Amino acid sequence: MSIRLAGAGCECYYLSAVTCAASNPYTGVQMPKFLIEREIPKAGDLSAADLKGIAAKSCGVLGDMNRGGTDIQWVHSYVTGDRIYCVYNAPDEEAIRVHAQQGGFPANRIERVHGIIDPTTAD
Repeated sequence: MSIRLAGAGCECYYLSAVTCAASNPYTGVQMPKFLIEREIPKAGDLSAADLKGIAAKSCGVLGDMNRGGTDIQWVHSYVTGDRIYCVYNAPDEEAIRVHAQQGGFPANRIERVHGIIDPTTAD
């Protein structure tokens, strides 16, 4: 089951961690999950306004890509000292690269997620 969250022109889908793939509720298409490492010096020092601008740019590109036929979703991101780690659902790595290029974002490393574990995995 997925839950649609929308904001700033961006739609994100959350899902059961068991599948490691998102199901678009509109199309039913399953997509792999990816982790993207973006090297951005002093990312941890970015202001709330800077992060809002980055998010708005990303959502704009995602909207254009989705309207153009590429089903891609941003799930969430983690901001650290010199990097931003993003979780995306996308058909393939190339869609992630296109998003990065069109948005002017680095995508220094892209990894497909094959599984998710958490403390409940031990139960």
